[in-house]
Amino acid sequence: MDWLDIELIGKLSISAVLGLIIGLERELKRKPLGLKTSLVISIVSCLLTIVSIESAYTFPGSTHLNIQMDPLRLAAQIVSGIGFLGAGVILRRGNDRISGLTTAAMIWGAAGIGIAVGAGFYPEAIFGVFLLMLSVELIPYLTAKYGPKNLRRRDLILRITVNDAKGIEAVMNDLEDQKFVINQSKIKDLPEEHTHLLEIRSRVSVKRMIPEIYHLIKEIDYVQTVEIIS
Repeated sequence: MDWLDIELIGKLSISAVLGLIIGLERELKRKPLGLKTSLVISIVSCLLTIVSIESAYTFPGSTHLNIQMDPLRLAAQIVSGIGFLGAGVILRRGNDRISGLTTAAMIWGAAGIGIAVGAGFYPEAIFGVFLLMLSVELIPYLTAKYGPKNLRRRDLILRITVNDAKGIEAVMNDLEDQKFVINQSKIKDLPEEHTHLLEIRSRVSVKRMIPEIYHLIKEIDYVQTVEIIS
């Protein structure tokens, strides 16, 4: 086994380890991008980059042909082509919220790490993965704990059934007294007599847990049922 084979195996191994780190972070959060997907993306991106670079300097060496090739032509196609895979994990929820953007970005990141390793930028790739983990794990925690007040709140959809029309205003006032920021509200009459559905889009401190919010709303006068969507 010559030095070129050892370097090839080393690059693929490093890209596999770095892809494993990215995939493990997503797997622990039960996201669509798991271990296997991240490993495949990182390893294959690394391999295609190696093939692209090596072929650019192998074929022009022929004595009969003079071929001019871009050594990173395949890597450029990876960057654009991986977008199709990333689009598959972006979902539009029924409550008009978009999810999966971070996972799609991590797919793109895994491909970028593979390209960097394949091109021989080992320290850059390792430090890149470190920054990725820092960005998706530590920064959100610090932002939620010490960041601006608006960033320390999360969006909630509250569906509250009240048993009297005059209870609608009372419920909304009570929520505002409890530091709920109401962004949008909708009222709907239900088939049951004197029963109304109050749908509220609000923001509340991330420190308040869903069970705590549920019991708080449940104890408000006129409230019959409570549904919370986060």
